[in-house]
Amino acid sequence: MKLPKIWLQHEITVEAYQGSGSYGPVYSGPVAVRGFLEQRTQLVREPGGDEVTSSSVFYCRRGAAAPSKSRVTLPDGATTTVIAAHDRSAGRLPLPEHLELLLR
Repeated sequence: MKLPKIWLQHEITVEAYQGSGSYGPVYSGPVAVRGFLEQRTQLVREPGGDEVTSSSVFYCRRGAAAPSKSRVTLPDGATTTVIAAHDRSAGRLPLPEHLELLLR
């Protein structure tokens, strides 16, 4: 089951991180992604294991290209980065499957 349409209240713009180039980080072109933005502060771990503070969480349908270090523009125009992306599969349970993006 995919994330219900009622949860698609907000739109962010994601520029997926593709690696480092000679002039710094390289990103894909901007892609609009609809989902639900929850602004809350929490302590999370980066993929490397360091603890950092996340200022918000964005829930969207699975399949969005937003690996860690991707650049994100929020609905208010603020720019942030993805700390980690978690694919939440429901398996056989009748729960909405989604992608959870932890944002700086």
